[in-house]
Parts: sequence; C-alpha cells; structure tokens
Amino acid sequence: MKKHLGLWICLACAPAAHSAELLVGNKSADTVWRLSLDDGSKTGEFRTRQAPHEIAVAADRRIAVVSNYGSERSGNSLSVLDLVSGRPTRHVDLGQHGAPHGLRFLSGGRRVVVTTEASGSLLVVDVGSGEIETVIDVGDGGGHMVALAPDERTAYVTKIAKGTLSRVDLGSGNKTHERAAGRGAEGVAVRPDGAEVWVTNREDGTITVHDPRTLAIKRRMSSAGFPIRVAFSPDGKLALVTNARAAELAVFDARTKVRIATVPLAQPGTEYRQTMLGQAALPIGVIVAADRPRAYAAISGGDRIAVIDTATWKIVDHWATGREPDALGIVPD
Repeated sequence: MKKHLGLWICLACAPAAHSAELLVGNKSADTVWRLSLDDGSKTGEFRTRQAPHEIAVAADRRIAVVSNYGSERSGNSLSVLDLVSGRPTRHVDLGQHGAPHGLRFLSGGRRVVVTTEASGSLLVVDVGSGEIETVIDVGDGGGHMVALAPDERTAYVTKIAKGTLSRVDLGSGNKTHERAAGRGAEGVAVRPDGAEVWVTNREDGTITVHDPRTLAIKRRMSSAGFPIRVAFSPDGKLALVTNARAAELAVFDARTKVRIATVPLAQPGTEYRQTMLGQAALPIGVIVAADRPRAYAAISGGDRIAVIDTATWKIVDHWATGREPDALGIVPD
C-alpha cells in the first residue's frame, strides 16, 4: 500500500548539521527545534503537522522522522526532516492508521516502525518511498511506545490502557506474546545488550524488568511519581527514568536495579503552566549523550531542557524550547 508524500516548506532550517545537535519536539507549537549541544543555542526549526510526539534519528544522521499524533483529532502522518540539505520536508500519509506515536528507525536509515493507536497497529514504513510495507495487529489497549531488540528482529510495544507489554516478531509480522506489566504501562527501552526490557508503569509508580523472550517479569522496582519514560545510557550501565508528577529524574544501576541518584527537575520559584498533571514542571522525554557526560530532560510545563551532568547528577544549565517540549533526539557530530 503506497501513500503519496506531501511537500511543505521548512522554517529556518539550517543547511547542514556541522556539529552535534539536540532535536526537540514542541507538541503545542507543531515544531521541532535544533539546539547546539555545545551551548543550547537554536540553530534551526522545522514545522511539523499537529502535535509531534516522538522523534527518531537515522544512524547516518541525514534525516529524522517525527510522529504527528494530533490533538483535537487524531493525526495520521509522519514528518521527514532533512538534517543536511534543508530541502522541503516531506510528510508520509498513514491513511486509516491514526494517532501515530512510538517510533524507531531500522538499520539502513530508510524504514521505521511506528505504533498507531487508532488502528491498534504497528507499522513498518519506508519513509523514502512513503510505502507502508507491513501492518501488524497488536490489538486494543492503547499501543503507545515501541522499542527494538538490538538485532531488530523483535519490537516491544507498551499499552497504557491495558497495562501490558507486547512482543512482536518483525520477520513474521505477528504479535507473539502479551504480558501484564503494570497499570499505565508506557515508557519502554531495551538494554543495549538485549538482555532485558524495562517498562515504566505510570499509574503503579513502578518499573518492571522483563525477559525479552517470554516477557516474564524478572524484577519490579518502585519509582513513585508517575514514571513516564525510561532511557539507557549508551553503555547500558544506567537507566534513567523521568517521574513526571514528582518532577524528578531517577537514575538506576542497570545491573543491580538499585536507584543511585535522584535529580530534582522543578526549579523553586518558577511558575509552570497547566499540564495534564496540573500546574507542574512535567518532565517527559529524556536522552543520554554518547560523547559527553550529559543527559537532557524535556521540562514540558516550563518550555525548557534541563541539562544534567552525569558525573555529578546536577543540573548545569537550562535551554529554552518551543511550547511544550517532549520528544528528544540527538544528532551526533
């Protein structure tokens, strides 16, 4: 099934990515900002369609893809951002597959997997041609986030409403397992060695660690305060969890499963705006740099990025963003 690619003009796109950048999806501004990882200065801006929710960066650093989830009504498109030439950005139409959200690149820099909540599917999409190559039924329950095994043969999908984790065989195009994780299962990440799948269960205030083959729960840890995202350090030694209601970053030793640091993300005296959790800082997206001792957390209620020193676990800077930052992606040198 092939979909035509619409064209639209990118606003203030930088012509090329000469240094490392942080991509920030601003959900309420329908934009992606490019920030220099050196000092947080804004180097460019892309327009997307409504409510960009997740960002995936190709390994060759030439393009990034954004899922346009929608707001007043479900979105049904992906935006393809040209990080090098600044040519007009393309949209991939997903047709009946509305509310795209979780997003990951497959190797080769051309195909992505994306969850679509409205159709209960996991899609494999060729973003070069705009073709939806595979439609995999993952069932109801709000399939939201997706993570990939290192060999890219398997995808893992969390369902918020059902509180489950699903295992999808990308070769056969079938969901093979679905197991309970915890109420409000949302964030998901595969440890870089592929040995474990971590899930944040926002309503339960827990993290579950699953066997990647059977999805059996190997460990359950407390992370109170609406744990919403989890990301591993590139070396796989640490797992970082944003606790949205508690407005903190919890840092876990991935081997021992012990919390080793807590970073408060709300600034005293700062007036935050209304969010889905009330007037709050509401940290969501988090990502860890591979080439410098830094992690970055999107403070959705404060329109800023918290820059965190991973040696001291202290905030060392704040960078301005557009309205309601959430998704993050790093474009390395």
